Amino acid sequence: MKSVIFLLLFTSGLLCTAIGQPKRDFSTNSPLVKTAQGTVEGVTEKSGIRAFKGIPFAAPPVGQLRWKEPQPPQPWKGVRKADKFGPRAMQRAVFGDMNFRSNGMSEDCLYLNVWTPAKSGNEKLPVLVYYYGGGYMAGDGSEPRYDGENMAQKGIVTVTVNYRLGVFGFLAHPELTKESSHKASGNYGLMDQSTALRWVQQNIAAFGGDPKKIIIAGESAGSSSVSAQMASPLSRNLIAGAIGESGSLLSLQPLATLAQAEEIGLNYAKSIGATTLEALRNMPADQLLETTAKPETPRFRPIVDGYFLPDFPVAIFQSGQQAHVPLLAGWNSEEANYRSILGEDSPTVENYEKALQKHFGEQAGEVLKLYPASTQEQVMDMGTQLASDRGTAFSTWKWIDLHSKTGGKPVYRYFYTRPRPPMTPEMGDASAGMAGGVVKANDPTAIKMPPARGAVHSAEIEYAMGNLSTNKVYSWTKEDYKVSETMQAYFANFIKTGNPNGGNLPKWSVVGSQGDVQLMKIDVTSAAQTDQNKRYQLLEQIAGKKTAAR
Repeated sequence: MKSVIFLLLFTSGLLCTAIGQPKRDFSTNSPLVKTAQGTVEGVTEKSGIRAFKGIPFAAPPVGQLRWKEPQPPQPWKGVRKADKFGPRAMQRAVFGDMNFRSNGMSEDCLYLNVWTPAKSGNEKLPVLVYYYGGGYMAGDGSEPRYDGENMAQKGIVTVTVNYRLGVFGFLAHPELTKESSHKASGNYGLMDQSTALRWVQQNIAAFGGDPKKIIIAGESAGSSSVSAQMASPLSRNLIAGAIGESGSLLSLQPLATLAQAEEIGLNYAKSIGATTLEALRNMPADQLLETTAKPETPRFRPIVDGYFLPDFPVAIFQSGQQAHVPLLAGWNSEEANYRSILGEDSPTVENYEKALQKHFGEQAGEVLKLYPASTQEQVMDMGTQLASDRGTAFSTWKWIDLHSKTGGKPVYRYFYTRPRPPMTPEMGDASAGMAGGVVKANDPTAIKMPPARGAVHSAEIEYAMGNLSTNKVYSWTKEDYKVSETMQAYFANFIKTGNPNGGNLPKWSVVGSQGDVQLMKIDVTSAAQTDQNKRYQLLEQIAGKKTAAR
């Protein structure tokens, strides 16, 4: 009877003096938490972690709210069940490594999930808000590799966030700009992330989290999103730290301006027979999504819209206008494969030198000096390093480099090198696909990749979040679990203190503290290393000359 009375009192926000001092307790098997919009009822996992899934942080972006900045969620009466993931954002199946637990797919997708170790709302634990990757085309907060239960067991309130993708999340159009009070369009997916962040700041104390200690993190597009939130005036004052895994918006290819993106959006709309904004908004979501499958359809990504991003991210970080918070970021040893340099040509020294000439022209010799190869094995190795460096690695390096100079807070860089183990026998003749995907032997359309020469793009996610056991594709070994323990411990320490060091972990020095760049190589045997910036500086110089020549 006492427990029934307690729940009634908790739900109403009142506490009887007979029970003791005021507190918000949710340690039952069906924990209740009161948010600004209403009370949610979660579940208690076997580990004791409380999970709240599918909480709306904004109004459904449907109908006239399609391509508008996120609006406040509607409050509800009574208790809302939070035991299932909400729908994932509209997306096509473009990556074979994505496994969803979401409640279908819909434009109505703006939901978040909370895992908390707290037994009451008074504990003020650090908070991790994680943004998924997927090239701004795919992904979801329900993916098992992002599951927050294991990180919550480290004493961290963990949140995954959904955001709009592709044409639904990043279309810019003159009519959209005209109707906007900010005279901007595009970047709706980034605004979703920011709105979720604000919801977390307003509500996370009720889950036992500290609203003043919110660390944002993400991988790939999620990592780029972290750099965007750091740069945006809408978000930069909401966070206490940042983690980036493989990528930022500070790449060799500058973002499109609003005017450029509007032109792209206008041409796209005409190509699908939508001559007005009304026609675009009236098009069924499935039909609109299907138009993006055409090869000629542009990729819809973040832009410099003048509102969410008032300037190019490079300029914002150069001038020190970004969030001044600690940053931990890095990349993997095989972010891209040598095939992106050589194409279908065999990896001979002659073909390698021809490919460098094709890609870099008169500066091919300088590139060859920094990426030398005199054997076929070296061609594959150096080709992989070059392919990785000129894409994901460069953008992450530039982010780290500038923030270490203008951010006023410690920056920690890692280099992740642990390859995935072989696939389980149950996978049969399957092989690795793009972005960590899996290609079935009988699939003639899928792009098969050469055997991995290192840690491929996205390989570190399950290790960092402590979720190896959720991935049934690979035959994980004791060594893999050792790597996971190390990487997750570094991340957890950083989330709690702004410093990854602690316990018996190898010491990780701050970038720029000892001359050359300090970094932590994460593998079975993790160790501090130094690195020079010559490769990235050369790639930046070459890109600058190409831009000036246009």
